[in-house]
Amino acid sequence: MQLELLNDQGQATSKFDAPDTVFARDYNEALVHQVVVAFQANARQGTRAQKDRGEVAHTTKKPFRQKGTGRARAGMTSSPLWRGGGRIFPNRPDENFSQKVNKKMYRAGMASILSQLARDGRLAVVDSISIDAPKTKLLAAKLKAMGLDSVLVIADQIDDNLALASRNLANVLVVEPRYADPLSLVFYKKVLVTKGAIEQLKEMFA
Repeated sequence: MQLELLNDQGQATSKFDAPDTVFARDYNEALVHQVVVAFQANARQGTRAQKDRGEVAHTTKKPFRQKGTGRARAGMTSSPLWRGGGRIFPNRPDENFSQKVNKKMYRAGMASILSQLARDGRLAVVDSISIDAPKTKLLAAKLKAMGLDSVLVIADQIDDNLALASRNLANVLVVEPRYADPLSLVFYKKVLVTKGAIEQLKEMFA
């Protein structure tokens, strides 16, 4: 698979030969959906809690007499059928939302995403990306010159200047190949990968 090799102005100067095992795979929509949903589910925290009928602050007194009122019989106002009553199946703080995805499936899903990004022209290669000082405006100006407003940068080496300059840009994320996740690959409009990161991605997902 040949990918565009961009210069500092965002122009495609030549083609870069990327491994077909990672960047020329068939698109498996069902697998990609499963991988993305599992990633989001595994990021959830079971911190929400609700009360059942034994935990709500209600009196246990019978609200009205059993017979003769014409209403349905009721034993206490904490019943889940009553407004303000407890929940039948309340959420608990120890709820586990995690989903298991096999390693082989995850690797195939990531390769499928990268391949589709390459086919759509949303993935490009750069020799390297760096700035001279840890200044956000320097990185913002560099990306603007390349015509990038929403970009995921996968770099083989991230120095302090690049890490500090990128963390305050809302639509820019700079990560190493091992931290690239399926949600970010799908979310950002453009993905920039350095040459060194291409080899690491090949080792991880081929």
